[in-house]
Amino acid sequence: MHYKQISVITVISLGVLLGGCSGNVPDHLGAEQERLAPCPSSPNCVSSQATDPSQQVAAFTADSDDYQAWQRWQTVIAQYPRTTLITVTDTYLHAEFRSRWLGFVDDVELLRDPEQALIHVRSASRLGYSDLGVNRRRVEHLRQAFAQ
Repeated sequence: MHYKQISVITVISLGVLLGGCSGNVPDHLGAEQERLAPCPSSPNCVSSQATDPSQQVAAFTADSDDYQAWQRWQTVIAQYPRTTLITVTDTYLHAEFRSRWLGFVDDVELLRDPEQALIHVRSASRLGYSDLGVNRRRVEHLRQAFAQ
């Protein structure tokens, strides 16, 4: 093989590998009856609506102007590197966060609850069993970024 052929094969193989790490968009995403999807039994998801204490995180609190806070959340999330806003409505947000290495995708969802002045959050890995705490750290980092 020539050097150019090896380079082309390497680039194609790397593209297939990286594309394979994104997984398919889960069909259970979104809000139904003012609730986000439950976390699976695997330890790669956290949610403010989780019933399992190991998967629970606190909901984000909204300040007095709930809609202004909602717009600010959109800005905070959109500023993260390798993040794409997929769906944004007046009450729901879905974003994809890609890892720096291998391009693994985590789905982050926010659900605005104006009556309770809360914004529920769910962050889950698409692939794998454990996320080594990545989703929990992401939620807490988002909370800190919003507070600044």
